[in-house]
Amino acid sequence: MTEINDKTHPGRDLKDRRTPRKGPLIGIGAVLVILTNAVIFVLPPLLPIIQAQYGLATVSETTWLYTALTLAGGAGFILLPRLADVYGDRNASVIASAVLTTGALVPALGDSYPALLVGCALMGFGGAAQLLPLGFLRRNLAGNGIRVGVAVLVIATGIGIVVGMIGGGLVVENLSLGSLFWILTAAFAMTTLVSYTVIPHTPPAEPSGRIGVLGTVWMVAWVAMILLALTQGLVWGDAALIPLVAGVIGGAAWLRVERRSKSVVFDVALLKSPFVTAACVCIALFASVNAAFLLLLSTYSQVPPEALAPADAYGLGLNALQTGLLMLPFAVMFLVGSVVVDRPVSRGHGGTVLMVGAAICAAGLAWLALAHDQQWHYLVGAAFLGLGCSIGYAAGFTMVQLAVPEEKAGMAAGVAGTAMAVGFAVGTALVSGVLSATVVQVPGTEINVATENLYGTGYWASSVLAVLVLITVLVSRARTARRNRRSPIRATAV
Repeated sequence: MTEINDKTHPGRDLKDRRTPRKGPLIGIGAVLVILTNAVIFVLPPLLPIIQAQYGLATVSETTWLYTALTLAGGAGFILLPRLADVYGDRNASVIASAVLTTGALVPALGDSYPALLVGCALMGFGGAAQLLPLGFLRRNLAGNGIRVGVAVLVIATGIGIVVGMIGGGLVVENLSLGSLFWILTAAFAMTTLVSYTVIPHTPPAEPSGRIGVLGTVWMVAWVAMILLALTQGLVWGDAALIPLVAGVIGGAAWLRVERRSKSVVFDVALLKSPFVTAACVCIALFASVNAAFLLLLSTYSQVPPEALAPADAYGLGLNALQTGLLMLPFAVMFLVGSVVVDRPVSRGHGGTVLMVGAAICAAGLAWLALAHDQQWHYLVGAAFLGLGCSIGYAAGFTMVQLAVPEEKAGMAAGVAGTAMAVGFAVGTALVSGVLSATVVQVPGTEINVATENLYGTGYWASSVLAVLVLITVLVSRARTARRNRRSPIRATAV
């Protein structure tokens, strides 16, 4: 891979860039990533509790919370990193933190399923703040900014998993669901204040840039249509083809218009770069694997076998906290994976790293497809999935950042983040569809749960997503080889 020097944009006045203190800047970056990922990972173990507390009849209805989080996250991944490029890192971080604060406050004040849906949507949008450190650390830490930014993103994500899945379960078990949102409100409010204090108000990365309102709204709309079709397709049936077709047609038209626009949302030249395209597709696939694993583990582990008829009995009967503890190996290995990929990716071996991550994920999913009825089965599988997903995320985000100059760091993060949002939607839709195929009713209640055999099917189907990473890299390499044969200019390899 061709390494791109991380130099200051020529249009920015160096004397306007005050040198920030490295420690606090990395610290607030880590806090943003930890808290936003805590919100994402706090939901899966709590879904059965939410389903029971609000009397939701089906898994599909419950996963609408994840749908709201994903749809709004898609909008946030598009807009927030771009805001950082055009209006400055501090402004974007403060806006994102304020939205997160509001999103946590709504369900804290209104103890209802609709309030929780609204809160999830707001927190999903603000959750895109996890990508902002990629920009402000790169812009303020000079030559090693990309390496530090990606390391903070992946390592803090691992910590966020622990905070979300274990911390959330601990709060709900000892206090209440409402108390969890009050705690999140206080944490996000403090983050808003610290972001304003610590992140430098440097000149915008694109001082003459502007956000095209029409292009941004248009992109949010077609991405949302596709995400909606993916997350609700198996529930709506053929009706889901309407938003899907609208999203695909809208996206194709948007690409044509963006090529001629003077205020682009995403640089189409970046989108057309072979290794950027491959990296983003792989990020989406790793996110799909991630989401599928979370939902499969959370639903199976919290089914109480004694509550079902003997012929249908399965599950581990765990509470939210105990389910979170099963994810500890995932979080630990997530930290390990982020450390090992930096050097091989910077030396041009990003494709190989992505394939290694995919192979590890496929092995873990195959294991869980065959063995998922004991707690230690999940501990082993979680370790494989944590290592594989972290390797994939770290390699993918680094490859995309290396493809652009500093002033477009936010745009690059937005491209990768949007791919991740689509991936989470695909994984959620896949598992929701599989687990809704055949259900049994919990005696004495109106709650339905999937039949036991569907969990193995879900893990096998998820392993196909990991295999698609291998295919994506191989196809990208073949295209690059053909391009090299046609042109004397050596193309960048994956």
